[in-house]
Amino acid sequence: MYDPWDGMRVLNPGFGRKRFSAIEVRDITIAISVLTVAIFIILYRGSNLVPNDAVNNFLAILGLSFLLVVTGFMIHELAHKYVAQKYGAWAEFRVYPQGLLMALVFSLLGFLFAAPGAVYINGAIDQERNGKISAAGPASNMVIAAIASIMWFMTDGLTSQIFGLFAFVNAFFAVFNLLPIPPMDGSKIYRWNMPLYIFMFAGAVAMLIPQFFF
Repeated sequence: MYDPWDGMRVLNPGFGRKRFSAIEVRDITIAISVLTVAIFIILYRGSNLVPNDAVNNFLAILGLSFLLVVTGFMIHELAHKYVAQKYGAWAEFRVYPQGLLMALVFSLLGFLFAAPGAVYINGAIDQERNGKISAAGPASNMVIAAIASIMWFMTDGLTSQIFGLFAFVNAFFAVFNLLPIPPMDGSKIYRWNMPLYIFMFAGAVAMLIPQFFF
């Protein structure tokens, strides 16, 4: 998800520069760390990736949680940033402390619901560019979900389960961000191009549904 720039704490924005400021790197690091812990809390209960080895099982689940965050969340946000910068706009990720707190609280209840942050934009962005920037995030999730789904069906055992988890997380993030409710990405895509929005939302749902049956 991304929001228009609202005068946040940034000096010399540097429109169009493909770079990361110290503040952005800090916020990305915080968001990835907290989300990794949240997903770890959910997965660790009853998970047994490395049987009869508590330490390696702990590390394996922690590593899996980190990869899920990077592929499901971070690539999504960087896709927004890349497309915005392609149009010459300033774009940086900013963390939502309350959203990260929600992630930790809900993870203790056994599920993930979080708004960890967003990419903020400042520049000459019309409705079409706004729609394309918004579409980039969920589109990245859909590509990853599609690849993971193919691997899910082509493998078996634990490997298949892991690919299924990647497919589920990315399909879920895509559906969630495509909800046509401001300030979600879906609301901006819907205003710009309704047929594309319907296609993307239907595709994301189609990739999510099999997870509930298999």
